[in-house]
Amino acid sequence: MELHSSAAAAGFRLAAFATLPSTNTHALALARGGEKGPLWVTAARQTEGRGRRGNQWVSPPGNLHATLLLTDPAPPECAAQASFVSALAVHDAIIDCAPGLRDALKLKWPNDVLCGGSKLAGILIEGEQAAHGLAVAIGIGVNVRHHPDGTAYPAIDLAGAGADVSAEGLFAALSAAMHERLAQWGRGAAFHVIRADWLERAALIGGEMKVRLPGGELTGRYESLDDRGCLMLRLGDGTLQAIAAGEVFPVAGAVADRVSVTARIE
Repeated sequence: MELHSSAAAAGFRLAAFATLPSTNTHALALARGGEKGPLWVTAARQTEGRGRRGNQWVSPPGNLHATLLLTDPAPPECAAQASFVSALAVHDAIIDCAPGLRDALKLKWPNDVLCGGSKLAGILIEGEQAAHGLAVAIGIGVNVRHHPDGTAYPAIDLAGAGADVSAEGLFAALSAAMHERLAQWGRGAAFHVIRADWLERAALIGGEMKVRLPGGELTGRYESLDDRGCLMLRLGDGTLQAIAAGEVFPVAGAVADRVSVTARIE
């Protein structure tokens, strides 16, 4: 793996490994030891890769497994916005390497990348307080050459979608795109720009969906995001409900992505 020259010039560094249990786990361990970042941690293979809610993330060689470690990337009230920043960076990098997939790529609230309605990439953001500030690990997994079978929702990989892309080439593009999107975000000062770009690429906007919450289920039309990144759901009685966390399902008959995602906006 190598950083893009623009990322290296901006002070990003890289620690590349053949195998790690988890790039997020390793990055946070480095933070406990005093590492402040910005540091990318990559592994050709993960043995204990994970997604949201502790789900396993299948991590064979040939796919991209990378974590960006940052310290205090934004004020605490803006920290969750990093999900949207990261999703845009992944989207940018994939298009840079495989422009023919532009029309097939969509972003699913808040940070999955879909290709033709199937999951291509996922992002897991974890943070913990370290001696020098809040350490944030932005973990990114992209199905480049392989994708899991038998999962609860359909998955796809770049090779299967007809794109001849290497994990190394995609990582270089990602390191450049992440640098650009973080700068655009401005530590939360310009989330309105990030939000607008994300909405242009959003899956299911305008469609009917169900949101499963701890206390029940809501059904309505997915209208937009609010200025915090919450999903805005128009209920049948006309009420506009801000959803900060829940499992999202398209209503039967929806055209686009027909799978679920669990998300939380802090």
